[in-house]
Amino acid sequence: MYETLVTERRDDVARITLNRPELHNAFNATLVAELTDALEAAERDPAAQAVLLTGAGPSFCAGADTRWMRGMADASEAENKEDALRLAQLLRQLNFLSKPTIARVNGAAFGGGIGLIACCDIAIGSEDASFGLSEVKLGLVPATISPYVLAAIGLRHARRLFVTGETFDAARATSIGLLHESVPADALDDAVDKVLEAMRRGGPLARCEAKRLALRTGGMDEREAAQRDAENAELIARLRVGEEGQEGLGAFLEKRRASWRESKSRA
Repeated sequence: MYETLVTERRDDVARITLNRPELHNAFNATLVAELTDALEAAERDPAAQAVLLTGAGPSFCAGADTRWMRGMADASEAENKEDALRLAQLLRQLNFLSKPTIARVNGAAFGGGIGLIACCDIAIGSEDASFGLSEVKLGLVPATISPYVLAAIGLRHARRLFVTGETFDAARATSIGLLHESVPADALDDAVDKVLEAMRRGGPLARCEAKRLALRTGGMDEREAAQRDAENAELIARLRVGEEGQEGLGAFLEKRRASWRESKSRA
């Protein structure tokens, strides 16, 4: 039993649902720890041939929740680094899970939620979902999720979306490669079932090896990823405790404009 998740196995699929709908399934330390544990359990389950990740309620995952962000704003650089490393471990585990993974994107995904989507092998989303890498608006960067998002959408799109923080829709998410397809909300389960049925036509060992082949050929190595995660954790920790990060987080939590936007307005 989990506090922030609902897990079940439906036939040969381990289904993990982020279950904080009142907070748009936003991350906190408990969710990160529980999702890490649930993925480990799915990896060990011999009857689970695939893992499906989705969200309860109208959202997929809104990134970090406000209370967690407030705690990180008050934490030391070392504490922020440890926090970032725990999220990095979760993302790395999802990305390199031996079994095929599917993101059933039922609604909005921002920040770390986009990281979860990018780490899954297959991503199918509702046409009314919205997306954003909005970290720069807080004086931060999408450091921990960046390797996986870059692999999903490519350098050119990442360069724009990382620096603008703009919100985009499911059609654009599909066109840039974050989603493989977007469908009407009432067709989402059918679309996922079709992918699962196609997947079942392949041999279980071959599916796992095909995934490893794609990652390896694409230049994704788990040991190198761990080293990159450590570097990115240092970066986000430094930015969170820095002057601009503190101002950006403070402005967000206090529901006011950040100082750099005020100065622009006066100009």
